[in-house]
Amino acid sequence: MELDTTDRKIISRLQGDLPLVPRPFAALAEEVGLTEEEVVRRVRGLAEGRVMRRFGATLRHQRSGFASNVMVAWRVPPERASEVGEKLAAFRNVSHCYWREPCEGFSYNLFSMVHGRSEAECRSLVREMAEQAQAEEFELLFSVEELKKTSMRYFDTEGDIHEG
Repeated sequence: MELDTTDRKIISRLQGDLPLVPRPFAALAEEVGLTEEEVVRRVRGLAEGRVMRRFGATLRHQRSGFASNVMVAWRVPPERASEVGEKLAAFRNVSHCYWREPCEGFSYNLFSMVHGRSEAECRSLVREMAEQAQAEEFELLFSVEELKKTSMRYFDTEGDIHEG
């Protein structure tokens, strides 16, 4: 799919936070000089063309009462990775779930980020997840400090490739 300057400007605005207004696409449309309907049509086209994989909101979990989070590294047979990953991803406290090829010396291949109100709640959730997914080999990697949490930026506000 070929992106024109307007598509790149729309993507630029969608890389960041949407304004907290009743009709955020109307505000975006005004910025880029289109109608709200045209912006929605273009966003749908970007999704259908697989230029935009997903469109979501970022939850600042600490501000929402989820003071603890843990990355769980799971060791599952490769033939069960999709099945187990789907079961883990179905838990509402899981925000991320990825299957990766294991590295030499580190044989874990499935990773899930679990959020809870406390470390104890996270541990309890992981035990429940392990039981339901029948995945008993895992390591808990609790977060100590958040060093960076930003969305990727591909284009600047004018639709040019973002440098930096």
